[in-house]
Amino acid sequence: MRKSLCDAVIKLNDLGLNHGATGNCSIRGQENFLISPSGLNNNSIKPDRIVEMSMSGVIFESNKEQPSTEWRFHRDIYEQRDDIQAIVHTHSVYASSLSVLKETIPQFHYMIAVSGGKEIPCAEYAMFGTQKLSNNIISALGKKKACLMANHGLIAVGASLDEAINIAEEIEHLSQLYINAKLFGELNLLSDIEMDEVLDKFKSYGSWKKE
Repeated sequence: MRKSLCDAVIKLNDLGLNHGATGNCSIRGQENFLISPSGLNNNSIKPDRIVEMSMSGVIFESNKEQPSTEWRFHRDIYEQRDDIQAIVHTHSVYASSLSVLKETIPQFHYMIAVSGGKEIPCAEYAMFGTQKLSNNIISALGKKKACLMANHGLIAVGASLDEAINIAEEIEHLSQLYINAKLFGELNLLSDIEMDEVLDKFKSYGSWKKE
């Protein structure tokens, strides 16, 4: 699991979804969870630098590093959502740009359904690493698989690290499409009925199927 988490951290940088030491990710264990460390360049993270924490927020003494300052929302999502096994948080350019605008991404494209809903909401702003930010994220995320964080970035969750990364990558692409489309005029949004059809289809559609 530690090696898988390291690979995920590096992949997020390679995909351009994070850079330097930005962002973080985690994976659920049987009783605890593993999370990327705070302040280290993502490309230099090794398995022994991954931090193990309890669901009560205890940082085990055997850890060599401090956990990401965002560990609270990772823990709280796991506590709220039994279906979630992995979480990624990115500072990707287009999704972060929309977060600065405090934009909810509407149902302008059928692939919005990768988020598990008809739109991608934006959580209210709060200081990074705080319980208030975690509360805001839990409220915005609900039963969905992604949300923006105002003036900050994106969170994507999934039944595996691969699914969470795939969702984050797709939402970054959708964010770019959304920004570009708005430059040319009024958006043609899909109806609720059309989005319901897509969401139903996604239950058995390739890598987006419900685990």
